Amino acid sequence: MDVAVIAKEIKRDDLRQMYYYLRLTRAVEDRITALYRQGRIVGGVYTSHGMEAIAVGYASALERDDVIAPFHRDLGAFLIRGFTTGEILAQYLGKRTGPSKGKDGNVHMGDLRRGVFGFVSHLADNLPVATGAALAFKMRGESRVAFTGTGDGGTSRGDFHEAMNFAAVRRLPVVFFCNNNQYAYSTPLRLQMAIPNVVDRAKAYGMPGEIVDGNDVAEVYLAAKRAIARARAGEGPTFLEFKTMRMHGHSEHDPAKYVPRELLEEWKKKDPILKAEQLLKQLGYGEEAYFQEVAERAKKEVEAGLEFAEQSPLPEGPEVLEGVYAESAGSY
Repeated sequence: MDVAVIAKEIKRDDLRQMYYYLRLTRAVEDRITALYRQGRIVGGVYTSHGMEAIAVGYASALERDDVIAPFHRDLGAFLIRGFTTGEILAQYLGKRTGPSKGKDGNVHMGDLRRGVFGFVSHLADNLPVATGAALAFKMRGESRVAFTGTGDGGTSRGDFHEAMNFAAVRRLPVVFFCNNNQYAYSTPLRLQMAIPNVVDRAKAYGMPGEIVDGNDVAEVYLAAKRAIARARAGEGPTFLEFKTMRMHGHSEHDPAKYVPRELLEEWKKKDPILKAEQLLKQLGYGEEAYFQEVAERAKKEVEAGLEFAEQSPLPEGPEVLEGVYAESAGSY
């Protein structure tokens, strides 16, 4: 994308803030991966390493009253929505101070007060949920948008298609995205579908689609902005395909030996943090000293978050029933 266009469309402080969240997301997940290797994590670990620009870009484009139904590699969106590093690390350590209060580990968390629907492992299940929220917004006459996505493999599930069709027919204020990281666990894209681009599926539902460089945070942000504006204006849903690459295995217990090493080396050069630094340099918004300062700031925030999580208590037995059943009509 033309640097002049980016300079015109995105404020300096917004670009620098997105860069900070790229570094913070990477720092949090690197620490989580280390904790997993030490056997201290409750559950599995699914990182967004090399894909951080997607969640950071789209979450930065949303308004405060908008909602997200995230994908399991969207940690950056949780951070932007106000989840602290302490809360996130407490979640992974199974502590009472995590968003699920120790009832679950990893990214199975959410908070409606912060506009985040709780994530479940079955990919594409979150799309009908976001579509339902968008229907409610339209029925109430609220100027709000829902943003939701899944991986390339998730686009082959029935709930993906049902949500896309319903949202298109009702012209709902929802934006769908695909995190196309080339593999559905170990299945490469060419064995999943007979179309060249996942975005081609949008045509079947009469909604516009756009292919976006998922490793370029500025492009993700601007594409999300366009789709959100369209949804808010009553023009219906958009489908965004963010092309990227999964640089780790499906999860940290997966060595991903099925991925050609040369493919990883090629995508390593397109790292979203490197691309963001190149852009900031071109615009005169940052230099090496600034980048190092941001990296140190992110590291300190992670260290403080880990200290909080480690000092937090584990849940007590009776707490297993708390927050599971509605206690009154006004609880939610």
